[in-house]
Amino acid sequence: MKRRTLLRGATALGAAGLAAGAAPHTAAAAPSPRDDGAPFRVHVVLFDGVEELDLSAPYEVLAASDYFTDRSVDVRYVALDGPRTVRAAFGTTLRVDHAWAPEQADLLVVPGGGYARRDDPGVWAEIRRGALPRALAEAPRPGLTISALCTGVMLLSAAGLTRGRPCTTHHRARQDLEEQGGLLKNARVVDDGDLVTAGGVTSGLDLALWLARRELGVDTALGLEAMLEYEARGTVWTARPRPA
Repeated sequence: MKRRTLLRGATALGAAGLAAGAAPHTAAAAPSPRDDGAPFRVHVVLFDGVEELDLSAPYEVLAASDYFTDRSVDVRYVALDGPRTVRAAFGTTLRVDHAWAPEQADLLVVPGGGYARRDDPGVWAEIRRGALPRALAEAPRPGLTISALCTGVMLLSAAGLTRGRPCTTHHRARQDLEEQGGLLKNARVVDDGDLVTAGGVTSGLDLALWLARRELGVDTALGLEAMLEYEARGTVWTARPRPA
């Protein structure tokens, strides 16, 4: 018996309770998830100076989603110059075993970190270096969703991916995002189809729960909320029309 089956049973009562007031935080219902048997492939992008919570919250939520869906979910850390060891903002070191390969992903998740420390490793250093923004600019293709949270959104901005599009970021970077051409929305998560962005550090939980809901279904998101003992918070702005 799969471990996900046991977890489904263990969280059934909690998920049912959540379902009674399902997703009051969302602006519109999520579209029907794809159900063609293909795995859902998630690449979480790491770089030196990345924020620990930014990288771990989406990874854990999306990796755990495999317990609540029959669709296979593969979540991995990648680095542009990987495989290598990455040193995060507060000194955590992580071994990244996978190289940059957005053509092999259905979803990219770009965390933030170090935006306020312009001389240290982090988002500003990556923007100055230029290699990661260039790689992100070249990544879009049909079937790929690019997402970012916190100041990771500023890496997408440096890549030109947020210009003229609805988006959000950490509150201290919102003015920069808007000045660089982003259409700022005052929402926890902003879903513009193949571009999904989220606010400050803890919004990685809400970003991942929304993406799990969108890609894998409402039951998956409810199971995750029950397991994590966390209910998604804030408004999700979405360009998708509400189903009739």
